[in-house]
Amino acid sequence: MNFHPLYEDLFAFMQSNKLAPWLPSLEALLKLKLQEKPHGDLSRWLAAFDALPAIAADMVSLDTVRVSASCEQTLSDETQKQLQDALFRLSPWRKGPFELFGIHIDTEWRSDWKWDRVKQHISPLKNRTVLDVGCGSGYHMWRMLGSGAKRVVGIDPSPLFLCQFEAVKRLAGTHHPVHLLPLGIEELPPLDAFDTVFSMGVLYHRRSPIDHLLQLRDQLRTGGELVLETLVIDGDENAVLVPQDRYGKMNNVWFIPSVAALMLWLKKCDFTDIRCVDTDVTALAEQRRTDWMPNESLVEYLDPNDITKTVEGYPAPKRATIIAVKNQPNQDLIS
Repeated sequence: MNFHPLYEDLFAFMQSNKLAPWLPSLEALLKLKLQEKPHGDLSRWLAAFDALPAIAADMVSLDTVRVSASCEQTLSDETQKQLQDALFRLSPWRKGPFELFGIHIDTEWRSDWKWDRVKQHISPLKNRTVLDVGCGSGYHMWRMLGSGAKRVVGIDPSPLFLCQFEAVKRLAGTHHPVHLLPLGIEELPPLDAFDTVFSMGVLYHRRSPIDHLLQLRDQLRTGGELVLETLVIDGDENAVLVPQDRYGKMNNVWFIPSVAALMLWLKKCDFTDIRCVDTDVTALAEQRRTDWMPNESLVEYLDPNDITKTVEGYPAPKRATIIAVKNQPNQDLIS
């Protein structure tokens, strides 16, 4: 599968707005990325993608619990099995759920729960150009589009997530203005262009959280809105957990601040109107094993005798959503 043509619509969009200066370097970077030594499982994922049946959706629902695509005509048993097998070969599916031509992809995360916690507090996405950092397979991007966003761009370096996203997009219709770039945020120049930037479930994976906040700020236009969702601990503005080794069996968790500390970090990074709109302890029903993600999940990450702690003895996952504005608000959106 050649992914490069899938970005032609995005490139055309970029030519006429504040993203235009990024276009030459982005085209070159994507070409380089797609020529790099592939992930060991990429050939298997590409074979699964290529095995998707050629079916077109008559109905697409982007603002419901299950992002769904369907058609009025009933699929044959053979086509249904072909679709089920191809999608299942793209496992593990972590963010969702999806409903694709009657096939329910029951993902590890009930990502709709997080969206329900976030959406009621953010500025309306209608006509906004949105960046989703660490977008995974793209579930939240579809929900953003369903909430009225004009264009949604996600970045995530995982080739599996790219294959999953493009599989959903092929089934839902490639005309939708939503795109996943296989990049990390450190590969983006300061664009000062997006109306809303989401970073959900990323900050604690960054070796330098302040640098991450500055990178997020650099993608926003003046007055643009940051939606930051991350792990937190209880405590004052000086409270930050630095795991000695692993946190919840994850070896890439570096800093978990208190809400007060995180808000101070954002203030130091030149954000204003900083507010915590939600805190929530991750429930066992929100992150769990499924047939589509059979590996270890939250229940295995917690102390079996005390689920208020991780297996390492740290506080169990608690998440906060912080909303902040870059500098002073203005009403200009990307044209």
